[in-house]
Amino acid sequence: MEPVELVVASDEATEAFRLMTARQLDKAYRLAWAILGDAHEAEDATQDAFMSAWRNRKTLRDVDKIEAWLGRILVNTCRDRLRQRSRSRVQPLEIWSLPPVSDCSEVASNRDELGRALACLDPDHRIVVILRFWADLTVEDIAQRVGIAEGTVKSRLHHSMSVLRSSLEAVR
Repeated sequence: MEPVELVVASDEATEAFRLMTARQLDKAYRLAWAILGDAHEAEDATQDAFMSAWRNRKTLRDVDKIEAWLGRILVNTCRDRLRQRSRSRVQPLEIWSLPPVSDCSEVASNRDELGRALACLDPDHRIVVILRFWADLTVEDIAQRVGIAEGTVKSRLHHSMSVLRSSLEAVR
């Protein structure tokens, strides 16, 4: 009788994880894409993060914080990919590393310039900027998600904004 209960409990846990995955998948992919700037790499990072979450599901202490827990796993997965990318001798061709194509839209041009400027930031600074201004997280939420002090988040944001401002002014 006990093995049946274990199977039922396992099936319930599997179903709960499946439901959470269905709710969080799109949001997680968009965040990974914003951090990595590449659709294929964002897909891989999202899948890797969900697989890691599944393998480490027993480490989740508070079910109410599952979104932040999964977000932290995703951010760490993206950070690892950014670091691997910077160590590689051959850099993948990124959309924002291309020279701007002349088009009629100032918005598209500004987006391209911002993308190139973001690509100049190191992974830790880029993640903080994306979480603050794209994911609209508070400094406190970013600190929890990334696992650093709030003061460090503020410092990285300040430094990043200076670098971005200088980079964007140099283009204009």
